[in-house]
Amino acid sequence: MDYFPLFLDARSLRCLIVGAGEVAARKLELIMKTPAHITVVAPWACDTVKRLAQNEKVTLIEREFIDSDLADKDMVFIATDKSETNQAIHDLAREQKVLVNVVDNTPLCQFITPSIVDRSPIIIAMSSGGVAPVLLRYLRQKLETVLPANLSKLGAFSEKFREKVKQTLNGVTARRYFWEDVLDGDIAEMVEKGQDSKADAAFETALTAAAENNQVQGQVYLVGAGPGDPDLLTFRALRLMQKADVVVYDRLVSPQILELVRRDAEKIYVGKAKSNHSLPQDDINQLMVDEAKKGNRVVRLKGGDPFIFGRGGEEIQTLIQHGIEFQVVPGITAANGASSYAGIPLTHRDHAQSVVFATGHLKDGTIDLNWQSLAHANQTIVFYMGLTGLPIICKKLIENGLTADTPIALIQSATTENQVVVTGTLSDITQNPATSALKPPTLIIVGTVVSLHNQLNWFGD
Repeated sequence: MDYFPLFLDARSLRCLIVGAGEVAARKLELIMKTPAHITVVAPWACDTVKRLAQNEKVTLIEREFIDSDLADKDMVFIATDKSETNQAIHDLAREQKVLVNVVDNTPLCQFITPSIVDRSPIIIAMSSGGVAPVLLRYLRQKLETVLPANLSKLGAFSEKFREKVKQTLNGVTARRYFWEDVLDGDIAEMVEKGQDSKADAAFETALTAAAENNQVQGQVYLVGAGPGDPDLLTFRALRLMQKADVVVYDRLVSPQILELVRRDAEKIYVGKAKSNHSLPQDDINQLMVDEAKKGNRVVRLKGGDPFIFGRGGEEIQTLIQHGIEFQVVPGITAANGASSYAGIPLTHRDHAQSVVFATGHLKDGTIDLNWQSLAHANQTIVFYMGLTGLPIICKKLIENGLTADTPIALIQSATTENQVVVTGTLSDITQNPATSALKPPTLIIVGTVVSLHNQLNWFGD
C-alpha cells in the first residue's frame, strides 16, 4: 500500500482550503459533512463556495493566501489554478507538518481523499492511489446498489446499545457472537423497517438471555477453500471465514484466499508436504478441539474439498469424540478446478464416460492402487499428490493395459495466475524438460480428454 488508510477525528479538525473555484467547492462540500472547522482563502469565490460559506462552520476570506493562514491548521487542500502557487504552499505546509493535498496532483499529495459510501455512522472509503479513478467510481456505484440505504439505522442502533452489551456480557468473544446473532436475525430486520420500539424490546430480551447463558460454545467449520482462485469460494465459505476467531490452514490455501479471512483472526499454519509435516495430523485434530473448547469459532481451511483427499473425515471423527459441534462446507476440488482452467473436460462423449480420482502419494516406494481398474479406455484418471511418483504412475498404467501414447497432463498451481500446464504421453512425459521444473501442488490427468487441451484452453495465454 502506497497510502495507509485511516479515519481522522474531525470533531476538532481545522481545515484550510486555498482556492474557491468549482474544484475547491467539491472538497468543501465533502469536508462540510464532518464537524471540522473550515477556512477558505481565495481572492475570488464561485457561487457554490459563496453559498456553502453561509454555514457557520465555514469562514471565507477573500484575499490572496499568506503564510500565516497555515499557522493553526491541521490539514490543507490546495486548489488554485497556478502551479507555482500550489507548489509553494505545498512546500510550506510540509515544513510546518500540516497534512497537505494538492488537488489533482497526486505526487504533491501527502494524503488523498477516498471515494466514500456514506451510511453514517457506517462509512466505507476506497482508494486507488489516484491511478484508476474510473474503476473506483465503478466500484462505488456497485457498492451503492448493494448496501441498503437504511444501513445507517443499524449503525445508530449498535451505537445506542454498545456500552450496555459491554457491561452485560463478559469477554470480547461473547459480545461478538451476540452482535452477530442480532445483526443476522429478526432484530436487524425490525430496525431496518423502522420498528424501533419492537426492536428495542427484542434486543433487551435477547441480551438478558445471552447474559444468563454466558458460556460460549465453540464450533469448528471444515471449509473447502477450492483450488486457488478466490473467485471459486462459496458464499458460505466466505461468510464463515469472516466470522472466524481462529483459522487453521494448510499449504494449499493461496495467499489471496487468506486475505479474505477476518483481519483480527488468529491464523495458524499447519501445512503438510511429503515427508515434511509442519504439524502431525493428530496434533492438528487436537488443536481444533482445544481452540473450540476455549469458545472460539475455528475455521479449518483446506485446499480443494475437505472430503476429497483432505482428511476431513478423520478430523470430524476426532471432533465427535470430544463433543465439538462442527459443520462442513464443500469446496471445488482440485480435479474440477484444474481440468476446467486447463480446458480438459473430465468427461466427454467421444473420449470418457467415467472419471476416477486417485491418490498418487507414495508408500514404501510404490503406489498402492488397483492399477487394473484404473487402466481402462474411455475413462479419465485424476491423480492427486502424484508428481513425485510420476514415473511409477506412467509405468504401471502401461503395464496394466493403457497404450504408451495415452495423453497425460500435469497442471501446477491450477486456477491461479501461476498455472502451468505440461502435456505429453505416458511414454514421454517424464523426459519433457518442462516436467522437471514443476513443483507441488501439481495435478495429473490421464486419458484421451487431454487431447482437447489445445482446442479448449481458455485460461492460458
